[in-house]
Amino acid sequence: MNKVKSIIRLLNYYTCMVGMLFLLPLMLLTTSDVLMRALFGKPIPGTFELSEYILSVSILLGAAYTQQLRGHVGVDFVLKRLGFKTQALSEAITGILCMIITGLLSWQGLLRALEESTVSDMLRIPQAPFRFLVFVAGMGLFLEFLLQVIESISRLLGGNK
Repeated sequence: MNKVKSIIRLLNYYTCMVGMLFLLPLMLLTTSDVLMRALFGKPIPGTFELSEYILSVSILLGAAYTQQLRGHVGVDFVLKRLGFKTQALSEAITGILCMIITGLLSWQGLLRALEESTVSDMLRIPQAPFRFLVFVAGMGLFLEFLLQVIESISRLLGGNK
């Protein structure tokens, strides 16, 4: 189990790193567009469209790693007041619900990617790869939730603090 866990965690880490690589071109493109608009009165055509795609790649590819670090927003001021077993049970139930939602999202992302044939308006960028990215990122997030549910259940059953 530890080997599978480390493989999933490593895949999510490297997926996030790929997403981070897209941030530098996004910053350069946005800066260039602002400078071109301010200095010459001519923005770079398609910047807004490209920015949308690049940002979606960065966000999707970073979601699973953020969950791995428990970096997503959570409300735990009530949970901190509960006992250890109740906390573990709550985390397990929440994780299972998140797995259901993420599983459905991934499944629908795959279905949409397989049937997608449209392109973007200005730059004619195909939509299918971005739909498929929803599936890939969703599966990484699903696996991360699965690992955390297993950890919560083992804490619940074993009582390890």
